[in-house]
Order: sequence, then structure tokens, then C-alpha cells
Amino acid sequence: MRRRWLLGGMLGTALATALGGSGCSVLPSQPYLQRRDWPLVVRRSGAAPGGGATSELVSPLARGPAPARGAALAGRADGHVLLVRTVQAGPGLETRGLQMLQPDGSVKVDFYEQWAVPPAEAIDEDLRLWLADSGLFAAVVGPGSRITADIVLEGELLALNADLASMTARVALALVLIDQRPGPARIGLERTETASVKLEGTDPPALVRAQLAAVAAVLREAEADLASVLHR
Repeated sequence: MRRRWLLGGMLGTALATALGGSGCSVLPSQPYLQRRDWPLVVRRSGAAPGGGATSELVSPLARGPAPARGAALAGRADGHVLLVRTVQAGPGLETRGLQMLQPDGSVKVDFYEQWAVPPAEAIDEDLRLWLADSGLFAAVVGPGSRITADIVLEGELLALNADLASMTARVALALVLIDQRPGPARIGLERTETASVKLEGTDPPALVRAQLAAVAAVLREAEADLASVLHR
């Protein structure tokens, strides 16, 4: 018994020395990675006379104060009231991490470089305020508003990623416009808006800049298509 006790004590002392006494660890050291949140904010740079706005964008990585939600009521008094329903997230887009489409077709999600809010939520706000600033509508409202809407816009974010094979940022947003003025409800528009922007690099700031530019392109396409429907 005494021999076993001595042997156990010697092994315990040796293990303690290896783990702590020598100041070393058998566990591999891991570098500390700080998580960064990127604002998915796309806005026009300023309003034009008559409720419209210039087409130039605010610098993608410069985030100023968020526009007041009341700004969504600005627009032409003689137009229609547009209700923008909550933009839904397509499969795999519930996560906030930046997504990269690998050359082999797989998707890599970076959980240390992520959008400040879920992408569909951010694009919901971008779309509503962009259309409010377009001057196409008397008012642009969101769910919960007591204002009666003439037309309703529904959307689903289908893609928001950086395609590393083609070195482009890609965005796809499916839209359905429903005319619900007196009479049977009619589908005025059913389209998937897409855009791609060349990547300047593969570091996170370059990925974010390209994706924001692609979102802006999609919003411009959406505005143009809605304008064509309203002027039929």
C-alpha cells in the first residue's frame, strides 16, 4: 500500500509541475479574436426639392445618426400610400455573420465579422426609407401603422454574400407589389431584384463595402420598377 501511495504522489507531483509549476500549458494558445459589427445601412446623401432625394449614397462605412422613423411619411401629397411589410429572411440568412461563397460552392459564415443586426431586418429599414425618400408616394409606412394603404410591398431577402470564385458581392431581393385599392386585389409586380458588385479585396471592410453597394443597386432597381408600375 505504501509503495502505491508513493508512486501516486510522485506522478501527481510530476503532473502538477508540467501543468503549472513550469509556467507552461499543454493546451495550445489561441489568439484573441474581437468580434466586429458592421452597420448594414444604405441611405441617400440628401433630399432634393419636392420630397425626392439625390441618388448618391452616404459613405458605406460612415454611420451617422439614424433617420427618424417619421421621415417615412415624407413624400408627394398627391401619391399613393405604400405599406412595406416586414422583409423576410431566406434560408440561411437568419445569421448575422458575413457570408462568403467558396469556389467549391460551400458557404462560409464568419461569426467574428458580422452585421450589426440581422440582414433582412436592416434591409427592411433600408427599403422603407429609400422608397420614402424617392418622392413616388404620399406616405411609406410599416406594419402596425393606422394609415390605410393603397398598395402593399412584400419582400424576401434571398442572397447577401461575397462570391469568392467570381470576386463579386451578390444581393437578391424578391418583391411582390399588391394593389389593394377598391376592387379585387391585383398583383402589380412580382420580381426578384439582383445586383453584383466587383470585390476590391477579401478583407472584411472590402466585403462590406461591396455588399452595401450591391444593396444600393438593388434598391435603385426596386425604385425604378415601382415607378414604372405606378405610371402605367
